[in-house]
Parts: sequence; C-alpha cells; structure tokens
Amino acid sequence: MKRFSIPPLIAKTQEFDGLINHSYYDSAFRGLPPIEELREIIHYRDLIFQLARRDITTRYKRSALGIAWTMLNPLGMMVVLTIAFSHIFRFQTEHSYPAYVLSGLLAWNFFSQTTNAAMVNLVWGGGLLHRIYIPRTSFALAAIITGLINLVFALVPLLLINLITRVPIRWTLLFIPIPMVLLAAFALGVGLLISTLAVYYPDVAEMYSIVLLGWMYLTPIIYPVSILPETIRFWIVRFNPMYYLVELYRDSVYYGRLPSLDLIIPAVLFSLFALTVGWIIFTYKADEFSYRV
Repeated sequence: MKRFSIPPLIAKTQEFDGLINHSYYDSAFRGLPPIEELREIIHYRDLIFQLARRDITTRYKRSALGIAWTMLNPLGMMVVLTIAFSHIFRFQTEHSYPAYVLSGLLAWNFFSQTTNAAMVNLVWGGGLLHRIYIPRTSFALAAIITGLINLVFALVPLLLINLITRVPIRWTLLFIPIPMVLLAAFALGVGLLISTLAVYYPDVAEMYSIVLLGWMYLTPIIYPVSILPETIRFWIVRFNPMYYLVELYRDSVYYGRLPSLDLIIPAVLFSLFALTVGWIIFTYKADEFSYRV
C-alpha cells in the first residue's frame, strides 16, 4: 500500500495556522470579562457613538417639533404637577414650586429613561448580536450618552423657568457636570443589572415600570422631604440612592449652593457600587445573551 504524506511546507503552514488560531480562540488567553469588556468598548467607541446618534435621530425623526420635545416634555409634566400639588396640597418650598419640581424631574427622567432604554435596546436589538460582534454593553452606553445629551438640552427650559419665577441663577451651576456624571454612573449600573435580568426573565421589563413608579413617589421630587414624618424620612433619605443624586442636582440649579459632603459621599458610594456590581454581573453573563435574545 502506497503511503501518502503531507508536503513539509504545507505541514508547517498548517501547524503555524493552528498556533495562531489556538492563541486567538483559547479561552485561557482571555482576561477577566469586566476588563475585556472595557477594552472592547474603547476599541468600538465610534460604533457606540453611532448607536447614540441613531437613537436621537430616530426618536425625533417624524416629530413635527423634533428635538424640542426634549424640552417640552418635562415642561408639560411640570405644569401638571404644579397644578396638582402646589395649589391642592400647597407645599412650601424655598423658591418657586415649578422650578423645584422641574429640577428634580429632570434628574429623575434621565434615570428612568436611560435604564429603560438600556434594557429595551438589548432585548429588542438582540438580533444584531447574531450577525456581527459588538460589545454587549454598547446598548446601555448608547442609552446613557443619549440621555446625557437630552439632559443638557433640558437645562434650557429649567433656566428659563428659573428666570421667570425669579429663582437666582448662581455660579454653582458650573458644578452641574458632577451630579450628571454620578447620575450617569448610577443609571449605567442599574441599567446593566436589569438588562441582565430581562434577558433571562422577560417579565422584568413590565415589573420595572411598576418599581420606577413607586421609587419616584418615594423620592422627594414633587414634594420637599421636610413634610415627611421623621420615621419615614429616615428610611427614604438613608437608603434611597436617588434622594442623594436628585438633591445633588437640585443644589446646583435650584438652591444655588455647593452640595455638602453629606450628599456627595453617599452619592459617590451608591453610584460606584451600582456601576461595579452591574458591570461585573453583566459582563460575566454577556456571552450567553446571543442564545437568549
């Protein structure tokens, strides 16, 4: 029987290709998922910005007023809440009630909209995961970038209401990027966490809207925290991350003062904790998403 052999050059080429493929695909060469995901989003940063740009353009593409809805939507909510609460319940605030509500509402809307968008974008955009490689955190990051852009535009009606209602606009407005960054970090962490849960349990999307509604009323957005009984105030203030983040934002644009360390330290700790936990859980589970969405 005649024995065939692979030519030496072909054998060497195959051996070399095998080493390359082994070094590329072997999971032993992968780093920790949270670190690898961070490297990937830096590498794919242009794609993430394109996703954010798509979200903005598609959201207002067919709207007659376009991006003006970013400013009109919170203004409409402010009018409704002002009529319902300032005239019926008559809360006492340091400055005008409309400016008080709007300042808290903008911070809350950013959180609720971005966390919802992070979850929906991953679940409904899951088909993209089957066609091309894309860092799984891209959807959440694009939602955060979109939310930050909307939040900046929404400052225009807030400052306008401040002027109309004679709320002083002070230099502390320059501090506003700090609470915005902390809000973004907290929203990203929560968004990644609920996105992970929504992939495995689709009912989470419906349940989260109920959680948000209850969370909003447990956060001093439409009422001052001073009206709450001492026992209830302790729980709402001490264990509610959004209390610190909303008040941090409100201090800069409504009260016109620099936030105290009693607000800054808990806000930073809650934001870093949420971001770290959400990022770790999401990235460790990310490889399974393409099989479930």
